[in-house]
Amino acid sequence: MMKKRLAVLLCGAMLLGTGSVAFAEENTDAQATETEAAEEEAVEVPDAAKDSYDKLQEAEKTLKTTDNHLMMEAPLSFDIPEVDGDAAYCEENYEETDANHWHYKEYLDWDESNDAKFPESPADGQEGKEVILIVHGAHAWTTCYTDAFQQACDAVGMKLTVYDPNWDQGNQDSYIDQAINEHPDAIALIPLSADHATQQFKKITDAGIPAFCVNTTPEAEAMNYILSYTGPNDWYQMRTLADMLGEKMEGKGGVAYITHNVGGSPYYARCYGPMTELAEKYPDIKTLDIQSPGFEASKVKQVVSDWITKYGDDLNAIVLADDSDQAIGAAEACEAAGRDDIVIVAAGISKQGLDLVKDGKLYGMSYQTCQGDAGLAVRTISEWFCGIDVNRVNYLRTDVVTSENTADFEPCQW
Repeated sequence: MMKKRLAVLLCGAMLLGTGSVAFAEENTDAQATETEAAEEEAVEVPDAAKDSYDKLQEAEKTLKTTDNHLMMEAPLSFDIPEVDGDAAYCEENYEETDANHWHYKEYLDWDESNDAKFPESPADGQEGKEVILIVHGAHAWTTCYTDAFQQACDAVGMKLTVYDPNWDQGNQDSYIDQAINEHPDAIALIPLSADHATQQFKKITDAGIPAFCVNTTPEAEAMNYILSYTGPNDWYQMRTLADMLGEKMEGKGGVAYITHNVGGSPYYARCYGPMTELAEKYPDIKTLDIQSPGFEASKVKQVVSDWITKYGDDLNAIVLADDSDQAIGAAEACEAAGRDDIVIVAAGISKQGLDLVKDGKLYGMSYQTCQGDAGLAVRTISEWFCGIDVNRVNYLRTDVVTSENTADFEPCQW
């Protein structure tokens, strides 16, 4: 009851204007092969799951995010582009500025022949099922996500327990052991480390418990132990953001990067996604530096201040992995130095980030719906309990937020 097709939503990016449409059209390897969100096929479910499925469908039609979008939207399906060699070959033979270097991190291009024996769906619906969600750590985003996950579970009749390891890998591993001992009907995990995810999901699947990876992508090999991944396509949306940045910079200048937590999938996607896009399409734009100061505004401010001193007029743009505290720190550093010419873009979307876009301190940011992220996870898990085929990889709708469209994303989800 699984389909490998890579799921991603393209239509959000198509709203951005001719430049963004051209970007999407040029990426022919990533064109949508189906429009499941626009034309949902009739789904047959076993008699035992029909009442539960009706409840799920009602939730899909009625649950809304804070900014008035559907919380449980369906994804589209994309084909995985071909690449020469396995992950080790790509990382050894392609430069970090070449998208092929990161192919297996971006596309989760795993070998299905190595798939584990997955639990069979009970095909009797999601109502009454117990799900344990293990998140990564405390953050305003995490609170928003877990609240929405609970709301969606309440709407479809599932029971939810949440464990928070507070950004500690050892704690997360311990929570996985605890969750397995509790024998829930499913476990959903936001892996702290992409490289550590394989052993985590293997342990869950070997215990006979349905394993769902949510929000952050694992290494490709981990997919052999994951029923389904749901979450953002960080790579795609950051490439879209980078394309907009490249046009703003008129194809020349210097860029510096503030990353996400080292080792997690957002670290790779939000740094090397835009970097490889700029390298391919705007070769005269140079990378000046990459730093990982975390998410405290004061630490980011210090890094950016140091960049301004070191690089002077050669620093023309900054790409941030976070549009809240990181963006506040970067904006404060630029303001203190009188550098309103530095173009800043970020992954989003928080209220702080949206306010900075309105104030002109952020040129743009990606739209990554936190509540929709949770809703898609609950939808996918529910469909699996109903005996419905689910895609192995499911991505959220994406968009780019600029000063021209902020009203479409208010009030912010977090």
